[in-house]
Amino acid sequence: MLLEDSAADGGRPGERGPAEHRTRVQLLEAADEHFRRYGYAKTTVADLARAIGVSPAYVYRFFESKQAIGEAVCAMTLGRIRASLRAIETEPRSASERLRRVYRTLVDKGGELYFNERKLHEIVIAAIEGHWSAVADYKESLKALVRRLVVAGREAGEFERKTPLDDLCVAIFGTMTPFCHPILLEQTDPDDLKTDAEQVASLVLRSLAP
Repeated sequence: MLLEDSAADGGRPGERGPAEHRTRVQLLEAADEHFRRYGYAKTTVADLARAIGVSPAYVYRFFESKQAIGEAVCAMTLGRIRASLRAIETEPRSASERLRRVYRTLVDKGGELYFNERKLHEIVIAAIEGHWSAVADYKESLKALVRRLVVAGREAGEFERKTPLDDLCVAIFGTMTPFCHPILLEQTDPDDLKTDAEQVASLVLRSLAP
């Protein structure tokens, strides 16, 4: 699974060497485990090298820094959420219901990360604060998903067609931010967040009605 995720999201700044090299996969697996258990800040390159039986110098043949490794693990973490969102897009449901499910999934997956994988949650916060490319990629994928669902809804006659598509998609994405931003998730009661997501989704869908 890690190999699939890393290959799909490869080519990030700070990565070196072949994307599917066995040592790269081992490093990412070790990093995923160490970051989950000890946290990003407390894990060193030497720790990861020791875990797979190589020298720290050899690690730098694949990643130029610990941050580059962190970005790869962050990309895999966010990639699991992206996979859940992509699955929604292919469901045999109306565009309206799929868009509503996007809001629910953002809350559910964000909550799972915060409450069940707190150390990985922390690395996503580090990625946001450090402006890592993994976060930008995730945002762009969510924006693209919103656009495709809006287009599908318009083609099916579910959504209005008067508002410029770009403006509409930017506005909808903006309403999703409180439900996928890890820092905001820390500051809101989970039950309140689910209720808020349902209410916002309903408001957005009413505004989209033809």
